[in-house]
Amino acid sequence: MAISRRDVLLGSAGALGAATFSFPKAAIAQSEPIKIGFLAAMTGPSSAPTIGFNRGVIFAVDAINAAGGVKGRKIEVITRDTQGDPTKAVNATQELISQAKVHAIWGPFNSGEALATTPIMARAKIANLHPCVVETLIDTTKFPNAFRLAPSNSQWDDAVRNYCLNILKAKKVAVIGDTTGYGVTALGASVAAFKKDGADVVYQANIDSTQPDMTPDMLRAKNAGAEVIVVWSVSTGMEARMFNTRAAMNWDVSFVGHPSMSSGEIAGLVDKPANWKKVYVIGYKSCSYDAAGKLPPKNQELVDRLLKANVAINDTLLWWVAGGIDAIDLIAKGVAETGSTESEGIIKYWNTLSKYPGYFGTYTFSPTQHNGYSTEEIVMSEASTAKNGTFAVAPGYT
Repeated sequence: MAISRRDVLLGSAGALGAATFSFPKAAIAQSEPIKIGFLAAMTGPSSAPTIGFNRGVIFAVDAINAAGGVKGRKIEVITRDTQGDPTKAVNATQELISQAKVHAIWGPFNSGEALATTPIMARAKIANLHPCVVETLIDTTKFPNAFRLAPSNSQWDDAVRNYCLNILKAKKVAVIGDTTGYGVTALGASVAAFKKDGADVVYQANIDSTQPDMTPDMLRAKNAGAEVIVVWSVSTGMEARMFNTRAAMNWDVSFVGHPSMSSGEIAGLVDKPANWKKVYVIGYKSCSYDAAGKLPPKNQELVDRLLKANVAINDTLLWWVAGGIDAIDLIAKGVAETGSTESEGIIKYWNTLSKYPGYFGTYTFSPTQHNGYSTEEIVMSEASTAKNGTFAVAPGYT
């Protein structure tokens, strides 16, 4: 596949070439690989996002290495399967830092894991990129090494709440999360925000993602008069069981919430395609197609290249794949610009970025702001309209 280093590493024309730095560019060994730690829940109930991120990582690394690497150095990704378990994530983080001696870490992707690992990476001063949404994971005083490549949960909350209250015109809301650290935290924040905006939260629950029967919780929500169900979980199995239960109950209620509800896995988990209707998820302008079925030009080109390279995107989300590409590009670009794999230099470089043109989004960071994603790029999508990991914008927007 003919991909130039310029195409893959920068993502677009060299918008960052003018950045300047006050630290010296240390000489780096041409043969030593750039080692990137990859904390990934490759298996387990929270694996859906990781599968997509991993495809983006592989695509970006293969393309950069095929084009000669970064200043002659190949990228080596050292993956550790955390299985979505915070304890396993902690052990993997310590091993990647102390034994594998990675130069930067991408992940983890589950906020429960990140809550446990972020302080460890901060103590080690290791450069870290992650897409986890819990607010407290970004704090430039406590964690000056951690940068978020996705919206925060408050940004997601705002989009979901706006859609439920102002577009669906719902007044009575049920909020359901799983029992992970993420699910518990996200549910609490969502309930508080809905109540603050005057909504009546008639039912709330944290459900074990392996719970086989969703009928009791769905009945409680229905009997409480819920007009919409807001879901905060990455477990596609749990979500599909809720969709099937809604159908069995003959309940015409909408689901709104986490992007995992649009994962391609759900197509094989619902009893029939109709069960997946009236499900609206957080989406992004970069990964939403217009009435003609076209994405923004840059991401349409990316999709064409992914398909040409036989990267499967029909059973995942494009933003997960694009996020994996962006993470590798940002680490590689940091090394290329600083001439060093030292975390201090990479972090200092990231702190200079203004409107960095990634595939998933446009990122802006500073020494006091490590939430890099723009709220303006968030929209709600219709879950059942998947096409190569992208979606039509949900009904109701003008």
